[in-house]
Amino acid sequence: MSVPTSRRAFLSTAAAAVAVATVHGQGTAKAPASLPRPVPLGLDNFAVRASNWKATRLLEYATTVGADSVFISDLDAFESLEDAALKKLREDAAARSLTIHVGTWSVCPTSKAFRPANGTAQEQLAKVIRVAQQVGSPVARVVLGTWEDRLTPGGIGRHMDSLVAVLKGGRSQALDAGVKIAVENHAGDMRADELAALVEMAGRDFVGVNYDSGNSLWTLENPLDALEALAPYIVTTSLRDGVVTEIPTGCRVKWTAMGDGQVDFARFMPRFAELCPGIPVHIETISGVGRDIPFLDDAFWAAWPRLEGQSLARFLRIMRRKAPMATTTSKPNDPLEQRRELERSLAYCKTLGLGLRVAKISQG
Repeated sequence: MSVPTSRRAFLSTAAAAVAVATVHGQGTAKAPASLPRPVPLGLDNFAVRASNWKATRLLEYATTVGADSVFISDLDAFESLEDAALKKLREDAAARSLTIHVGTWSVCPTSKAFRPANGTAQEQLAKVIRVAQQVGSPVARVVLGTWEDRLTPGGIGRHMDSLVAVLKGGRSQALDAGVKIAVENHAGDMRADELAALVEMAGRDFVGVNYDSGNSLWTLENPLDALEALAPYIVTTSLRDGVVTEIPTGCRVKWTAMGDGQVDFARFMPRFAELCPGIPVHIETISGVGRDIPFLDDAFWAAWPRLEGQSLARFLRIMRRKAPMATTTSKPNDPLEQRRELERSLAYCKTLGLGLRVAKISQG
C-alpha cells in the first residue's frame, strides 16, 4: 500500500513509410527507425469521432489499419454495457490480437467538467472500472477537468484534493478488478508535477497516468519534459502533435497530425520506449483545435503560481523548431478527413519504429 503524500510536500512499415514520405514531401520512403524495445501502436476512438462508430466497428477499423490497441475513451461508444456484450467484445478483440483500453469523463465532483446527470463521481468511477474489467482493459481512464478549473476559488489544488478522495473510494474495486485508474493530464487542468503529486496522494498501487502530449502544450510544457516527469506513472497514452506560434499576448497552440507539428517525436519515441515498456502509444488526432495562451498578461499567472521560468523557456523553444510543410485538415469535423489524418499519423509513427504489425492498405 502506498504511503499518502501531501500535495504541498510533493510539489515543493514499407507501406507506412511510403505514405509518410508522400505526406511530408520526402519523395522516397525511409526505413523504419529502431527503438530500444517494441512499442504497441493504437488509436483513440476520439480521433475518428465524426464517424460515430461503436466499439465493434472500431475493432474492425483498427484491424484494417494495422493497430495493436484501441482506446475507447468514452463509455457512449459501447453498444451495450451489459456483461455479456462486454465479454463478447473482449473475445472479438482477442481474436484480432487487439488490446482494449477504456475510459470515461470527469470523476471530480468539484470540476466544471463533471456531469452529475451520469451519477455521483463514485458511481461513474465504479462503472468504468467494471467495464474495464469485463473487456480486459488494464486501465480505466478518468479526467479531473479543464484549464478553467485553475481559475476557480482554491485553484487546481482544491480539485486535486476532491479527485483524490473519489479515487481512494474506488481503491478496493480497482485492485480487485486488476485495473489501474489512469488520470489524464486533460485540457490544461494539471501540469506534470501536479499530476504526479495527485497519483502519489491517491496511491501508486492503483492509480497511474494517461499521458496526453497535446494537452502538455496547453500547460506550457514541452512534451519531452512532461514525459520525463510522468514516465514512472504512465499506464496508457493519447498522443498528438502541435504547432506553437507567437501572438502579441503570448502564444497560440494548434494541435496537428503526428509529424505535422513541432514536437520532437524522433527524440520522444526512443525515450518513451525506454521509460514506458509495454505501454501502447494511442494516436488521438484533434486537428484544427487551437488555444491562445496569454502568458504576457499579468492576469494569466494567477492560475500558474508555481510555473518556473526554466520550464517556460523549454516550452518556448518549441516555437523555434521549424514545423514540416504538410498542412492539417481544413475539415476537422469531416469523418473522411479525420480517418485520413489518423492513418497518416499512424504511418508516420511506423517510420519512427512503433507498431507490432504492418498495416493493410489505407482506407483513404
